[in-house]
Amino acid sequence: MEWFPAYVSKIEKELEGLNLPQSPEGLYEPIRYFLGIGGKRVRPVLTMLGAELFGKKHDETLAQALAIELFHNFTLVHDDIMDGSPIRRTFKTVHVKWDVNTGILSGDALLIMAYQNLIQGDSTCIQENMELFNRTALEVCEGQQLDLDFENSLDVSVADYLEMIRLKTSVLLGCALEIGATMAGASEKDRKAVYNFGQNIGIAFQIQDDILDLYGDSGKTGKQSGGDVINNKKTILHLSAINNASQEQLEIIKQLQSVQDPVMKVERTRELYDQLSVKANCEEHLKQYLNAAMTALNEINVPSENKSKLEELAHFLIQRDF
Repeated sequence: MEWFPAYVSKIEKELEGLNLPQSPEGLYEPIRYFLGIGGKRVRPVLTMLGAELFGKKHDETLAQALAIELFHNFTLVHDDIMDGSPIRRTFKTVHVKWDVNTGILSGDALLIMAYQNLIQGDSTCIQENMELFNRTALEVCEGQQLDLDFENSLDVSVADYLEMIRLKTSVLLGCALEIGATMAGASEKDRKAVYNFGQNIGIAFQIQDDILDLYGDSGKTGKQSGGDVINNKKTILHLSAINNASQEQLEIIKQLQSVQDPVMKVERTRELYDQLSVKANCEEHLKQYLNAAMTALNEINVPSENKSKLEELAHFLIQRDF
């Protein structure tokens, strides 16, 4: 994806140009720190591509793209607190480097900054974008609550999990694309199709994220290896294992959840998952959502060359190793 770094560079330039106040330092320094540790910047690029798909110059949607990235970072700061995550992209998380109260308040400020950027530009699109953004923000909160609920539930299905990640993760990708499409004057039918494309790619993206959490290189992912296993998260890997395990293997899974040694816990869990072909089963789910995304993209009434970057990005996201 030779074109991708140029898009990310524009987002980075917008982030650097935020001109955050110096005072109060306790509010704005954590924001500078968190935005400065980097990220894939996939979501704001999707906003730019959503506009470009329908013939609008992507530079004209930079404010909305920035809004998406700021909102995403707000969710990450708060997610790290709720998950008790010590690192993010190899750096200390905000609540660890400072404290929980700082993390909460800095996250809140990021959300407000997202709204400030969302309403910039073409006033004819503000209402539609605000309605979509507000719906998405609430759905992300619903998804996060379901994720928390699942921690104490003994009856979570794969379908339950997929709905949770649809809300927590994938609706924001759909929103990012549709906002760009709206800015470009796309029809309601095409906006719905590009949203569905993003939503399905988002689910596939999260499945890949779950796989990488256990099977990826922590040096590349920037996350603690096997963090989901250590925290007894009910990811699609865990639920796939439950579905395919024998009674004896179910007992082993139960016992592993109380193991205190994180290295041993991750190693033994990975060994059991390998016996159950968990990774391969999850990759099949991933392929189904990728196919659904491609079907939605094919329905969009624009020249095929307009779709090439989205196709390339979609395949990159599910084949990445970080």
